[in-house]
Amino acid sequence: MLSKMRNIGIMAHIDAGKTTTTERILYYSGKIHRIGEIDDGASTMDWMTQEQERGITIQSAATTTFWKDYQINIIDTPGHVDFTAEVERSLRVLDGAVAVLCAVGGVQPQTETVWNQADQYKVPRICFVNKMDRIGADFFAAMSNVKDKFKATPLAIQIPIGAESSFEGVIDLVRMKEYRFDPNDEGETIFECDIAGDRLSLAQQWREKMIDEIAGYNDEIAELYLSGEEISEDMLKKEIRRGTIARDFIPFLCGSARKNTAIQPLIDAIVEYLPSPDEVPPAVAFHTKKEENITIPCKPDGVACGLVFKIQYEKEAGSLCYVRMYSGKIKTGEQVFNVGKKKRERVNRILRMHSNKSEPMDYVQAGDIAVIIGLKLAQTGDTLGSEGMPVLLENLHFPEPVISVSIEPETLSDRDKLKETIEILSKEDPTFTSKDDAETGQLIISGMGELHLEVLVTRMKEDFKVAARVGAPQVTYRESITSTCEHTENFCRVIGGKENCAGITVHVEPNTNIGNLYACTVKKSSAPEEIFEAIKNGITNSFGSGIQYGYPCTDIAVTVTGINYDELTSSTFAFEACAVAAFDESCRKANPALLEPVMNVDILCPKDFVGDAMNLVTQRGGMILSLESKAAVEVIHAQAPMAKMFGFSTNLRSATQGRASFGMEFSHFQAT
Repeated sequence: MLSKMRNIGIMAHIDAGKTTTTERILYYSGKIHRIGEIDDGASTMDWMTQEQERGITIQSAATTTFWKDYQINIIDTPGHVDFTAEVERSLRVLDGAVAVLCAVGGVQPQTETVWNQADQYKVPRICFVNKMDRIGADFFAAMSNVKDKFKATPLAIQIPIGAESSFEGVIDLVRMKEYRFDPNDEGETIFECDIAGDRLSLAQQWREKMIDEIAGYNDEIAELYLSGEEISEDMLKKEIRRGTIARDFIPFLCGSARKNTAIQPLIDAIVEYLPSPDEVPPAVAFHTKKEENITIPCKPDGVACGLVFKIQYEKEAGSLCYVRMYSGKIKTGEQVFNVGKKKRERVNRILRMHSNKSEPMDYVQAGDIAVIIGLKLAQTGDTLGSEGMPVLLENLHFPEPVISVSIEPETLSDRDKLKETIEILSKEDPTFTSKDDAETGQLIISGMGELHLEVLVTRMKEDFKVAARVGAPQVTYRESITSTCEHTENFCRVIGGKENCAGITVHVEPNTNIGNLYACTVKKSSAPEEIFEAIKNGITNSFGSGIQYGYPCTDIAVTVTGINYDELTSSTFAFEACAVAAFDESCRKANPALLEPVMNVDILCPKDFVGDAMNLVTQRGGMILSLESKAAVEVIHAQAPMAKMFGFSTNLRSATQGRASFGMEFSHFQAT
């Protein structure tokens, strides 16, 4: 039953309480029988050793639980910006999300990143304002923060009873009841009562605001509201569900996951207001034979079509392929067609995952999420389907790695093992790349940040038992040009007694509006198609090898304006070599420049230390963009070159007595 299924993600800033909230959802829905705490390194979802040691989520864990006849597939995503790829691929396959906000911090830097990613994939969401028991907690400030930052419409369907140390429970504005949770049995017993007299006017005021907002979308509710008649609970819930799925507004709930307060109403809201797989717009896929986009209706009896959104390596089983099915079903033991690779593979086993534990399934069908074992060729973003309907679901786009380190095996016997491990990890994580440096002979690995590479290197040493030495972090630079140039290149070589000649004219210019990429167009002429392909290959390959320093090129538009072709002497080899030389020479004449990555830096800092924190940024060549005041902290928004930000966290802690924290993500490349 698709209507009884929910695919949701828990997303938030680091330390807002995503994993703690997920633990409570699993506990109350009966999936686990003991609550594991992050602080003790015993949470169910953070099962990796490093996650438990560091107290953060690194890999998005997938689990399935049941609540009141509803199946809920939950993906707990990381909050740290270095693991943005994990968040990106999870949001791609979700139907709805729970955005967890800290009642003290409100919208924090990483909240903005995941919120924008959810907007990009049009994911309906509800908000849970967590940590209501903390000093400085303010539910209403968190709501207005979301409204100001994201221009979204918050809809309070609950309000808190008290705040900080006096936080007792919640008032449900749909049912107009108070709920408290018994601390003696970890919040399992719920006490329901009528709203106390001293809180009634505030509750009525917020209920009116809620109905007023809903009435703007429903004439029937508007008429009942204006005539002062009673609006039924079912009617309100139905309209809140419609508005949430349409993303007209975002329902807001509150509680304290750590104190086991108000989690059951959150699970109710997940099944009542977030969409089932057949209520979201059908997936759009590219039909490779028809060469057009088609929609894939979510039907269990349709043609099989699923997306591999995550690969995880397991010692015994090999690659675990996390698959979201959009149509049809895949059964254990049958063959599936990998559309992108154009290869058939056998499905050995299908598992329903609970964090790092599992149970076998006979099949996975439309709308569901499961793990398939046995696919050796599958990579993140691959589409599984049938040869009869070869469609490619939209591929996943990941940001460019910005930081690199050199890595070398301690012994020669470890070299093959190291390369094999890097291959496995880069298959799991598309933002982790590696290459051999032609000049130094070193193996260079690249990632999204210091923590990202640190975690990956630790995994190599501890999980894969690879003995390796790691160099100091290096910034990944880019090369570009600052002026235009037109150049004609001729190539002629006698190979094996045969003359190979080619001539092309290229025009290069800076292209800043295509977002850290490059463009190559070849103007048509009388030359055959394979000559165009050879020229394109030559130029495209040249982008990776740089102009002066060997760094990858970016923001360059290349147009081939002339081709000198002779069918007696010309060859594809000659044109490819000619294209490489033409690109190289024209870029050298177009005033090449070295570009360095610039990071967006957001510092959360107590008011007493704002000056010190700002000084640290400016000393490192950074620029302060703005200062934002919140109830308990000041937020400094700045930009700084990546090369000068190594070791910043240690300096920041020293300068602020350990009370400031910061988030950093890639912004753009700029000339050094």
